[in-house]
Amino acid sequence: MAAALAGLGAAELVAALVAPAGSPVLTVGALVVDLAPAWLKELVIDLFGTADKVVLVICVALGAVVLAAAAGVLEYRRPPIGRVVVVAAGALAIVAVLSRQNTSTVDAVPAVLAMVVSAVLLTVLVTRLRRMPAGAAASAPDRRRFLAWAGASAGLGLLAAAGGQLISAGNRATDAARARFMLPAAAVPAAPIPAGAALNVPGLAPLITPNADFYRIDTALRVPRIDPGTWTLKITGMVEQEVEIDFADLLALPLEESTTTLTCVSNAVGGDLIGNATWLGYPIRQLLAKARPRAGADMVLSRSEDGWTASTPLEVLTDDRNAILAVGMNGEPLPLEHGYPVRMVVPGLYGYVSATKWVVELTVTRFDRETAYWTNRGWTERGPVKLSSRIDVPRRGTEVPAGPVTVAGVAWSQHVGIRAVQVQVDDGDWNEASLAEAISADTWRQWSWVWSAPAGQHTLRVRATDAAGQVQTSVRRDVIPDGATGLHDVAITVT
Repeated sequence: MAAALAGLGAAELVAALVAPAGSPVLTVGALVVDLAPAWLKELVIDLFGTADKVVLVICVALGAVVLAAAAGVLEYRRPPIGRVVVVAAGALAIVAVLSRQNTSTVDAVPAVLAMVVSAVLLTVLVTRLRRMPAGAAASAPDRRRFLAWAGASAGLGLLAAAGGQLISAGNRATDAARARFMLPAAAVPAAPIPAGAALNVPGLAPLITPNADFYRIDTALRVPRIDPGTWTLKITGMVEQEVEIDFADLLALPLEESTTTLTCVSNAVGGDLIGNATWLGYPIRQLLAKARPRAGADMVLSRSEDGWTASTPLEVLTDDRNAILAVGMNGEPLPLEHGYPVRMVVPGLYGYVSATKWVVELTVTRFDRETAYWTNRGWTERGPVKLSSRIDVPRRGTEVPAGPVTVAGVAWSQHVGIRAVQVQVDDGDWNEASLAEAISADTWRQWSWVWSAPAGQHTLRVRATDAAGQVQTSVRRDVIPDGATGLHDVAITVT
């Protein structure tokens, strides 16, 4: 384990200095994300939510520790099998690095270094250990020298890893560029939020989700850091004229503000992988109009800087909805983890087919010619958001006093709108809830209902009706392959 710590520590330090995309732990973790089946990813998200990436990195690190311990035992008992294990692990890390988008041989240097340092130190330490007399015959100085070597190797590895993290934290030009960036004024401001759009109910999700609380679900273990001075977006594929635009050109265009609710397809019934924000950006349809898509095109394949892709219906990006290349979120430049400097925001579609962060390319194509990251893994191609509703208060399992109880939550059907919300108690009649004012059809809508609660155990259930008259289905379906369905309920105790 000491040899592995030294190797990985050296790799993290070198990665921070010359190859930020080459961290063995993060690249192996990214490979695990790519290879894991959809059901396993959903299980991890269900269990850990937005902490899924931290859990994955910890698991990869623990896996490396277990593998290192096994390699040490094998090298001691049956050399050179331990070194073979180390070389195999190093080869896996190299493959993981080189399989990522936009990586080069330089990015493989940290993984090669980790392999070499670990193998050499493993050989040295095991050789010293084998030379020590067995059992009681081993002298105290022999043990101390061996422990000193092992401890120094592990300690230097940990120091190198810590140094790499410090260098990474202090060498982030993108952070500094974002801090200096001032959003331009919107040529078309967002529609004013109606005075009655936000209900004053403790525990109810705020109408506008703060940036710090906005959900983050993506495949990036390392948040891409893109210098806005070098960022460009290319529109290619089935177009009459390829288009390329840089960040300065984008900011010079008449930007528009709009409030849009985004939803993750992994959002379970009653889940919190949903957020509402005011975005600043430029309509994608205007750029596509310059490119002039050819007849027969029906899809735009968007690509992130890290290689992630999404397939969005062309008609959705060219109709009158506020599908934008966003540069601002709630009056601030996009947070790094939410796509700085530029991301896509498309009302009415789940994020896996529309909300590409760190976007760098739009390829106009066809669904029968190209597939995107998640459609390659069993999810459907188009991903329209399903009509849904949620109870925020009272929470499941809570106790409330008998008498008037305010039940409240949110409902959403992006780009369609919400007409009504109803609440049911214990399989009884459906009761009409009061709706807050709507910002637009592209945002969620708050609702509330005052219940005269009798003592006992009760189950509250909610359903919504959209602006087209469709009633939310009660049929429970999993999030795979195109989003969960069913009615959210909470069991509470009235005292």
